[in-house]
Amino acid sequence: MHGSAKSGDLGVSTEADTPRYFAFISYSHQDRRWADWLHKSLENYRPPRKLLGTEAAYGLVPVRLRPVFRDREELASASDLGAAVKEALRQSASLIVICSPQAAKSKWVNEETLAFKRLGREDRIFCLIVDGEPNATDMPGRRDDECFPPALRFRLSADGSLSDTRIEPIAADARQDKDGKSNAKLKLIAGVLGVGFDALKRREDRRRTQRMAVVTSLALGATLVTTGLAIDAVIARKTAEKRQQEAETLVGFMLGDLNDKLRQVQRLDILEAVDNQAMAYFLTRPAGEMTDHTLILRVKALQKIGNVREDQGHLAAGIESYRAASALAAELMRRAPGDPERESAYAETLVHEGHAYWFQGDLDHALDNFTRAATLLDRATSARPSDSGLTVLSVARTNAGRVFEARGDFAAARTQYEKVLATTEGLAARESNGVRHRSDLADAYDSLGKLALEQGQLKEAIATYRSVRRIKVQLAAEHPNDRNLQDSLLTSDGILGRTLALCGANVAAEHYVREAVDKAAALMVLDATNPGWRYDFALYSRDLGRVERFAGRLHEAVIHYADAVRLYKEFVATDHTDVESRRELAETQIELASIRLVQRNDADAGLLIDAAIKEIATQRAVSPGNRNLRLLDARAHIVRGQLALPRHDVEAARDQWMQAGDAIATAARTGADPNFLAAWATALLLLDDAAAARPIVEQLLSMGYRAPDFGALLAAKRPHYSLKSPEPWCASDESSAAETR
Repeated sequence: MHGSAKSGDLGVSTEADTPRYFAFISYSHQDRRWADWLHKSLENYRPPRKLLGTEAAYGLVPVRLRPVFRDREELASASDLGAAVKEALRQSASLIVICSPQAAKSKWVNEETLAFKRLGREDRIFCLIVDGEPNATDMPGRRDDECFPPALRFRLSADGSLSDTRIEPIAADARQDKDGKSNAKLKLIAGVLGVGFDALKRREDRRRTQRMAVVTSLALGATLVTTGLAIDAVIARKTAEKRQQEAETLVGFMLGDLNDKLRQVQRLDILEAVDNQAMAYFLTRPAGEMTDHTLILRVKALQKIGNVREDQGHLAAGIESYRAASALAAELMRRAPGDPERESAYAETLVHEGHAYWFQGDLDHALDNFTRAATLLDRATSARPSDSGLTVLSVARTNAGRVFEARGDFAAARTQYEKVLATTEGLAARESNGVRHRSDLADAYDSLGKLALEQGQLKEAIATYRSVRRIKVQLAAEHPNDRNLQDSLLTSDGILGRTLALCGANVAAEHYVREAVDKAAALMVLDATNPGWRYDFALYSRDLGRVERFAGRLHEAVIHYADAVRLYKEFVATDHTDVESRRELAETQIELASIRLVQRNDADAGLLIDAAIKEIATQRAVSPGNRNLRLLDARAHIVRGQLALPRHDVEAARDQWMQAGDAIATAARTGADPNFLAAWATALLLLDDAAAARPIVEQLLSMGYRAPDFGALLAAKRPHYSLKSPEPWCASDESSAAETR
């Protein structure tokens, strides 16, 4: 593992007391590729010009960080460090240890670290984690994952041997889900130079931006020159259509390759500017004057713009793009009536637009878009079958089913979901070991599970959710780097966990919901700005707060609810038309208010419940047919009634509970969703209307409903009701879930 140093100019003083090497890289032979990369990265790095020659923590900042010493051979037959290596360590200003399970087991990496420490330079040791886990020896069953050699984990004693005193090494983590290679490199350089990481990071960001600007300018310049030459030729041939096609090809480049490059460096500001310019260009062009090729290009570009805007949480702007795409796709259909490909393209724009309407709470327009899209796609795929067309058809039908559910039309929703199941089963059978259609098949079963829950079939819903989760666990295990599959799995965890809580399987419920929160948090480490992952974290943090509340851990519950409230408020601030986030915020405020009530913080509870009721009223005025809003309204009034009791205002409490009953009664009679029935029964029980509550309570108990808060209310109403333990089918994975925690 040892060898000679790389030759070259030192770039530093040659005085005897000045270290010859900026750094010594110690590594296991099995991590050679990392050592090669780090060596080149350090020696080729140029510190910021304004820092050159300035006094840093460890001397003047040089022009280059060279030379850097790296050993070359394992020397497996040697029994001690060679004289050359010891001298190189003595003449090195810093030691960088490449840390991995292989390095942790390497005698020579450990010896080199010890030797450097014995020179009195323990504070000049820096670590680069490339694999394994720091301090894994402290974790049961994880000893082999340890990445730090012993010499890094313990201090030296007075006699130069390792003591029992633990230390935490200074480490940069190059793993993808941690600092990443670029930031890890900058952290090491900052340590070696003794300057702040932020200064280097800002400078590196400026460099990247400048490089991107140069690339963009060159690319755009070259394209413009090419376009200019083409336009000259077009003018010469008097073909205006060709010129327009060239211009739109340039826009296509801006939205394609250039867009992708800008995403890699996270320049969302430039992305938005490019998109806005493209949108302005497209909307100024009359559709009737364009060729079919141009229209197709514009439809794709506008749809891409809509996707970007929706991903950023700008729903209104996304709908604007989708509408423009739909208008152009409709023009294409008019020019070629009955063409399956053009019908499919138009239908896809309708699906995207309908999805945005759904998030805005506009169920009428959403359903209209989904049903029109499904009709077109059904006809198009019958005439010319394609996997992509059938996939979009399934999406349209699934979304239509969601709207039917929200309206309480479960028969219509089931019709849609069963068609989706038949389609995805066929696609998955043809796909064999692929991912996409198997994942879609799991989602189709998930829709039927949700429908079973809404019709009071709690046992069937849980069995379906467990089956769905097994499929997603398998897919995620087969493709561990596919973040979409990880996101899909955490959603399945959360749904199963929250449903198990309804039947009283509290240990399993907490396990699965916590899994969902942990997975969402891990994804957010990769990209903290991703709206989808942040939304998942908010949703399942609230669910985790609920199971913590059920377990009586109110302090922990408040922490999770606070995380959810904070994120939902950020979503609403980003786009006020996002009524789904506003609705989720209201639900979280209701649940947090109930905890504040128990904690006797009536003022806070009152503010929360007032805000929730105001929001629900606003949304019910816009979407009177959305039964989910009736459930939230009932829950809010129940809590507001409980808030009146500490003031001994029984009349006000009863008035709120009567409002809750009025809000939920009609919706609860449609289907047999345990959440609706429990809210209705709760209002009646609080009003001491035992006769009206009894059949609802018996219906809930017969389906296996055992939610802890409802159970506590029933216990207070004894001897009218007898409580039972969770059914065996509900509690079957309680022990296994507890063991996996």
